[in-house]
Amino acid sequence: MAEASESSQGVVSRPRAFRSLASKYTLFSATLVFWVMATVLAYDLREDNVTLPKGLLLFVIVVLVSTAISRFTTRLMARPLTQLQAGITAVRNGQLQPVPVSRTGDEIEFLGDSFNAMIEALARSQNEIKQQQNLLERGIKERTEQLQKALQEAQDANLAKSEFLANVSHELRTPMNGVIGMLDMVLDNHLAPELVEQLETAQRCAYSLLMLLNDLLDLSKVEAGKMVLEKIPFDLRVLLDDCVKAHQPKAAQNSVDLRLEIADEISARIVGDPLRVRQILSNLVSNAVKFTEHGTVVVRAEPVCAPGLFNLQFSVVDSGTGIPPDKLLSIFDKFTQADGSVSRKYGGTGLGLAITKKLVELHGGEMSVESELGVGTTFTVTLPAERDSREHDAELAAPLPVSPSCNAVGSGRILVVEDNVVNQKVVTSALAKRGYSIELASDGREALAKLDGSPAFDLVLMDIQMPVLDGLQATRLIRQDPRWRGLKIVAMTAHAMLGDKERCIEAGMDGYISKPVHTTHLLNTIDGYLLQKTS
Repeated sequence: MAEASESSQGVVSRPRAFRSLASKYTLFSATLVFWVMATVLAYDLREDNVTLPKGLLLFVIVVLVSTAISRFTTRLMARPLTQLQAGITAVRNGQLQPVPVSRTGDEIEFLGDSFNAMIEALARSQNEIKQQQNLLERGIKERTEQLQKALQEAQDANLAKSEFLANVSHELRTPMNGVIGMLDMVLDNHLAPELVEQLETAQRCAYSLLMLLNDLLDLSKVEAGKMVLEKIPFDLRVLLDDCVKAHQPKAAQNSVDLRLEIADEISARIVGDPLRVRQILSNLVSNAVKFTEHGTVVVRAEPVCAPGLFNLQFSVVDSGTGIPPDKLLSIFDKFTQADGSVSRKYGGTGLGLAITKKLVELHGGEMSVESELGVGTTFTVTLPAERDSREHDAELAAPLPVSPSCNAVGSGRILVVEDNVVNQKVVTSALAKRGYSIELASDGREALAKLDGSPAFDLVLMDIQMPVLDGLQATRLIRQDPRWRGLKIVAMTAHAMLGDKERCIEAGMDGYISKPVHTTHLLNTIDGYLLQKTS
């Protein structure tokens, strides 16, 4: 039996042995009438009663009856079914239009009405789907536009925040450089003990403000994903010892026994970012000392070795007040402390642990805390580390000697390009005490004039943000003149955001010092460059 086959276009094709229903009924009726006629003729032949007129009459009757049955069948069955088939094919092609139904009053009419009802239901369903699709597309479009708008607003806000931080950094660091510098200058004089105590208090306050500013900038860099870790060799044991010694005065003030325990297996020299490692450890030690009174704080360092890995584990264990269990997770949030009253009793902004956690994550390390009220707290940090392959190189391990007795120290001519009068006084005072010859310029254009009309300078201290001609433009102009290509230029600027140092180096500067300028750091930097020049 032949079966309908479905083409690749989804249309049902007719079977190869297709024969219409009308033709089948016509053939059946003709066969039946012919059988009746044959029976009559056979009877007449038997009775010898056959005549030609009678035979013609029977033939005409067969033809008429067959034709009548065929037309009746075509009208009542074949045509309605053909229309129904055409409607089904149209629906399969996506045309949901009602099909013509012959009112035959039988099952075929009922089948056609049922098919039209199905088409109507499909049309309604399709319209509802289209409406829902349109609503969904409109909602997606609106949501996408809202997200794009929110993203743009977030980008604009982030840019505004970065610009604000850059401006705040510059505007705060410039006067702080003057405050700290002037305090250093005054403390170098012979003063009465009570004045020294007062000035040292003011100095500590200034450095506290500087620390807060640095915390805000560091947090901004980490959140923006713009903080880059250095990979340089450094002496880990010296770093740990210096970090703990820096907190000994505060520990003594709180009657805290601060101890350092370093495992013998710890390598003396490793490769990493010493500044950020010190910052992580310093924040933890500072917190431990701050929240411990008449107790102990133990800093432990030990290696954690695994197959193919070398990690450093730092533990800071204190016998302080402890942290409630429900506050252990929130202490790592920004501007959050375990107790709202803590900031009034102990001070602080709640940034230290937030920055520490982010720095640990930036290293690819882990940080955990265990605490018990009234017993104490233990912070544990694990950092991936890399041993310095040149650890046993004596020359590398030895620091570069910088001695004031060297010929380069105290005998060079330095051009200080700085528009702030207070900063001019601070820098010139420090350099004059070392014995350097100093010239001042208030902007980049005046610096070019000084270089062109004065005896040769050995080094230029260049501020960045200045009127008339800024430090970057002035440096580029200096580097274009063959006479000054070997001149050392060191940036001395309050711009301390990420990328500021790179812009200075790109402009042609040799070094970078951020304000507030520490006198010792300033002099060591200048001595180092002048030693390189004379060597």
